[in-house]
Amino acid sequence: MKFSAVVADPTTHPCPALIIGCFEELSAAPLLAELDRALHGAITALYAQKEFTGGLNKTKIVHTCGRLPAERLLLVGLGKAEELTAERLRQGAGSAAQALRGARLTTASSVLHLAGLVPDEAATATTTGTMLGGYAFTRYKTGKDEPKPLAGVTLLLRDKREVQTVKKAMADAEALCRGVLLARDLVSLPGNEATPAYIAGRALELAGLDRVNCVVLERTELEELGMGGLLAVGKGSQHAPRFVVLEYQGGSPGQRPVVLVGKGVTFDSGGISLKPREGMERMKDDMAGAAAVLGTIRAAAELGLPVNVTGLVPLAENMPDGGAYKPGDIVTTLAGKTVEINNTDAEGRMILCDALHYAQRYKPAALIDLATLTGACLVALGDQATGMLGTDEGLTRAIARAGEATGERVWELPLWEEYGEAMKSDVADLKNAGGPHAGTITAAWFLKQFSGKAKWVHLDIAGTAWEEKGRHYLPKGATGVGVRLLIEYLRGVTMKRH
Repeated sequence: MKFSAVVADPTTHPCPALIIGCFEELSAAPLLAELDRALHGAITALYAQKEFTGGLNKTKIVHTCGRLPAERLLLVGLGKAEELTAERLRQGAGSAAQALRGARLTTASSVLHLAGLVPDEAATATTTGTMLGGYAFTRYKTGKDEPKPLAGVTLLLRDKREVQTVKKAMADAEALCRGVLLARDLVSLPGNEATPAYIAGRALELAGLDRVNCVVLERTELEELGMGGLLAVGKGSQHAPRFVVLEYQGGSPGQRPVVLVGKGVTFDSGGISLKPREGMERMKDDMAGAAAVLGTIRAAAELGLPVNVTGLVPLAENMPDGGAYKPGDIVTTLAGKTVEINNTDAEGRMILCDALHYAQRYKPAALIDLATLTGACLVALGDQATGMLGTDEGLTRAIARAGEATGERVWELPLWEEYGEAMKSDVADLKNAGGPHAGTITAAWFLKQFSGKAKWVHLDIAGTAWEEKGRHYLPKGATGVGVRLLIEYLRGVTMKRH
């Protein structure tokens, strides 16, 4: 998808479709009144008959029948004018992109950004929402009737002095979205293609970006290191595990990095503790944390953020063959701690604990892991918020602020020591599952035992990594959650340092 910006009068600009933001108060958008006059009151009639009300994310295509150079108007509801935010503008742009795709339109012009906000903020929100809302995973579609993706959008500006500012904002938004779309693509791939070796290969491709290095550790190296958790989970699969180390050196050489850890279970059958048949096909998304880390490194590099970021991605497939790890097994992790396995479907924490301990060698300025870790988080928070638990109040506050700014909201859960009682084993240092209650918290408590002295936050994205129905800039399927959240957090880090 290509974006451009030109100075033009929307009332005289020819295009297949002109996207215009509308509020619940018809009078709140002066441009709409001009277009309404050209259409002999058609828009006023839509409002009067309540066929279109300006409600948030409602859309309506109006054919101009030659009364305007634009062949169609795409009216996009933004809600109440006084409640306009960057998030509402993003949502409106995403809804517009989906409406265009539904109408089989591949190009359009937009004045959605003129609805409010300062030019660069409005352009960023409009570009982000359009690019994310226009996404569709069609790699395996062979039918000729499949709608073509949105190819290009032109933002119409009123003042030539805004052009360079808007173009820079659009370019940055595109770079960020490419990271999100990489994550979405990886999560959408089926498990027979997106194996540990494949994901590691995609990580190696990122080393082609400026200031990015990548190393992939294979089974022999993992055995030499003593990554018992990662090796145990991968024992039952014909696809050997991998461990990816991605380093983006955007800051000074001596600057301590922010370390990101992403769970990369490329398919999770549950292992010997086999999952139910219903919905198991979705378990290809159990590497959404890994995908978010790769997407974040890509976006940070393309944006040239002045910060050092290290991404650690443990990759394994959890399958139940004759060599698979079993309930009752005792596993020695990289940290030297022993873990009794009482549920092979609690595998994410087993690969993450090795990665979190490995992270200690970097003396991280902050340590953040992302994982589709527990169904309990989906029960607690649904698909509207990511569960957050951590050991440093400043870090949790910073991530919460980033969540509010990006619309990738988080909600903090307690991490009291009392929850650890459920994770104590009679025969080992720990056990890997703590029973039916407080599952998200006890899983995080387990991970905490491997986070060392670092400022650490765990993000459980089990509910937010996948969108079941499709809405605004989140089409049905993989969401790429975490990339925009982490980039916003990293931008905050760089602002503090400068």
